Amino acid sequence: MIVDEKKYNIIVIEDNLGDFFLLEEYLSEKIKLPTIKHFEKFSDFKQSNGSLSDYDIIFLDLSLPDKTGTELVEEVLKISNNIPVVVLTGYSDFSFALKAIALGASDYLLKDEINSAMLYKSLVYNIERFKNIIKIKESEQLYNDLFELSPQPIFVIDATTLQILDVNQACEKLYEFKKEELVNQSIKTIFKDEESIFDNHQTIITQNHQKKNKDKIIAQVKYNKIIHNNKEAIIIVSNDITKSIEHLNEIENQNTKLKDIAWIQSHVVRSPLTNILGLIKLINETESVNDKELLDHLNQSVIELENTINEIVNKTHSM
Repeated sequence: MIVDEKKYNIIVIEDNLGDFFLLEEYLSEKIKLPTIKHFEKFSDFKQSNGSLSDYDIIFLDLSLPDKTGTELVEEVLKISNNIPVVVLTGYSDFSFALKAIALGASDYLLKDEINSAMLYKSLVYNIERFKNIIKIKESEQLYNDLFELSPQPIFVIDATTLQILDVNQACEKLYEFKKEELVNQSIKTIFKDEESIFDNHQTIITQNHQKKNKDKIIAQVKYNKIIHNNKEAIIIVSNDITKSIEHLNEIENQNTKLKDIAWIQSHVVRSPLTNILGLIKLINETESVNDKELLDHLNQSVIELENTINEIVNKTHSM
């Protein structure tokens, strides 16, 4: 017979010593060295100074001298925290065993049907199952934390109706709506573009959005399909790029103004400059002015001015 050599720490809350010894024997048949902590009453379990974090599972009799039924299950579950609780019951309490599952118990066993194989199977199954449940809860908590604490506004909408299913705090802050004002409303409450936005293969698009106070903003939207509460949904991350667009527009306006300046420099300023050069040439040819050195300086200054204008024009066009 194969015996499990893994170390198990087990709590049994059972007032019937005969039933307890039978459970102990069954566990010892399948587990090499089980550590079993026995309590006969709920009060003993509650007042125990030992830490429960070291224990793997609790087997709980539904009828104890000092507490029974719903109250017993709820109190043990409250104390056990992250330890699976398997209830033990007779046929007479079978219906309540099912209720115990609804309350949060991990499993139930009928005392008259228990054997070593069944008990061991229940122990291993419920320990592993509970570990997976804890992992799922931690994963869900992580998702909720990432969702709520994200600095970017996030919507979750129904993929078919486009109704808003959930929004995070950043979404409330940007659009100035409360969550309850948006949930179950159409995404068109905020997304003002007429065309459908989720029937193509794009995952990043730019849209016009509207806040609660009717202010318009430009948003870059990233989206993807997910499963939310067993329904096909779309998660949307919104990024307000209004100021960035305005900044780009300002730069574009500045560039236009600079090009206008360049045109003035290259045409309006150049025209009289050309006239000056022409006059200097005429003076030189006619020898109507005797101060040749003065004319040379004038000519050089005009050439330098032209070079400067050309440099400014070239720099303007390169912006």
